[in-house]
Amino acid sequence: MDGGAQPSSPPEPPGTGGAEREGAASPPHGPGLGPGERDAGEGPPAADVKRSQPLFIHAGSRKPAPEEPRASSLPCIPNPFPELCSPSNSPILSSPPGGQGPPREGASHVVKVFSEDGACRSLEASAGTTARQLCEMLVRRAHALHDHSWALVELHQHLALERCLEDHESVVEVQGTWPLGADSRFVFRKNFAKYELFKSNGQSLFPEVMVSSCLEANKSMAHSELIQNFLNSGSCPEVQGFLHLREAGRKVWKRFYFSLRRSGLYYSTKGTSKDPRHLQYLADLTESNIYYVTQGKKHYGTPTEFGFCIKPYKVRSGTKGLKLLCSEDEQSRTCWMAAFRLFKYGMQLYRNYQQAQARLSQPPWIGPTPLRSVSDNALVAMDFSGCTGRVIENPSEVLTAALEEAQAWRKTTHRYSLPAACQSSPLSAAIHRTQPWFHGRISREDTQRLIGRQGLVDGVFLVRESQRNPKGFVLSLCHLQKVKHYLILPSEEEGRLYFTMDDGQTRFADLIQLVEFHQINRGILPCKLRHYCTCVAL
Repeated sequence: MDGGAQPSSPPEPPGTGGAEREGAASPPHGPGLGPGERDAGEGPPAADVKRSQPLFIHAGSRKPAPEEPRASSLPCIPNPFPELCSPSNSPILSSPPGGQGPPREGASHVVKVFSEDGACRSLEASAGTTARQLCEMLVRRAHALHDHSWALVELHQHLALERCLEDHESVVEVQGTWPLGADSRFVFRKNFAKYELFKSNGQSLFPEVMVSSCLEANKSMAHSELIQNFLNSGSCPEVQGFLHLREAGRKVWKRFYFSLRRSGLYYSTKGTSKDPRHLQYLADLTESNIYYVTQGKKHYGTPTEFGFCIKPYKVRSGTKGLKLLCSEDEQSRTCWMAAFRLFKYGMQLYRNYQQAQARLSQPPWIGPTPLRSVSDNALVAMDFSGCTGRVIENPSEVLTAALEEAQAWRKTTHRYSLPAACQSSPLSAAIHRTQPWFHGRISREDTQRLIGRQGLVDGVFLVRESQRNPKGFVLSLCHLQKVKHYLILPSEEEGRLYFTMDDGQTRFADLIQLVEFHQINRGILPCKLRHYCTCVAL
């Protein structure tokens, strides 16, 4: 060691470094000065620790010494991209791998909605926009008839899966779970079966052999009581029956006896035994969504076309992690799907139904009420064919008079609304083209697919042109979850054209009169016409 070197002063505690002496803060070094230099006019240098000398760290202390703050000599420049520095607000850092990330409150998001003809409309929606609110927005823009049967369907084309969003679900939140670049989309269409479980009879929706509470009571339970048991958290009815299950990682399907409970879905490894030793847990409904499988035989090799899938939230893309199931028939699948919804959403589902019913009771117009309000109960049927008018009291005569008046109104009103190609033909042969239930020349397969997508409910129908008979038409009607087809043939008698479905026993002047009659009377049909299939253009 050099004898002229001065002994170094003892190091100060970490964090002080001579920056503060006797409560007075010394200014930082000026620009261009090194750590050992001083400005002219300053006092003698303080006994600071030199940065070139090591600091002694005690071996027993595990807490690292805080770094001495360094003052920057550059001016403060604002960050032009503050959102990229905060992980909570960053759209890149906050999004999970493969997803679009959770929606941000208050921000507007673009939601694309497709119609059944492939047209697309982009809408702006906030993070809290529900499926019902988006449907009401689309109904107003498309000028469609407002009812609670309009629905928003989540469709995953690459997986052949689809499900109807519940009214309370957030559209932006559901869209945020889709993987980036996938062909997932929203489709706007009718779904007449959405709230059918609160209106239908128990025999068609919940067979007694599939509900354990009905078997234990040894008597048929009323449908309203059964639904109440599902909604009541204290009671625990079980849905049970045989289903085909696809083994994980294989294309083999095996048939098991399943039981749906509030704790989840189980299947028995030994026949129909419900012993806890033989029950195998399959899925938790609270952490999954239930989807219909649209093309099961083509994509997954299902034994039948009545497949459905349990898709956990954590599964974003691919088939790994999907629980694929298959029913024997449509009635069994409808029962399972309805039970899944009741177990998953409970009273929220019934509140959605009540709110939908309340919206239907509200007046459709917006603004002040009309000056004159007319009640249907104050109207009576009158006959003015004689010298004086008389009140018609016979119900059958009232219906005949109403049909004649409607027919006269159609012939005078719709004559000028038809296209030029239709005006050359008789009016009764072309007036049906103005109606929303007429779908032109579509095939039987497309008809069954369309009715199936809009809900296999009794009374769902449409009218189309016959492919076998070029002059005939077909009335396609859903009854007992099956689509039936009835041929409508035109005939001419004494120069007048009429239409019939029963070889002329019942004749109608046009297809509108035929449809209106069967909306009131069943006739030769198994049920009345209740809901017509329609496709709107967005």
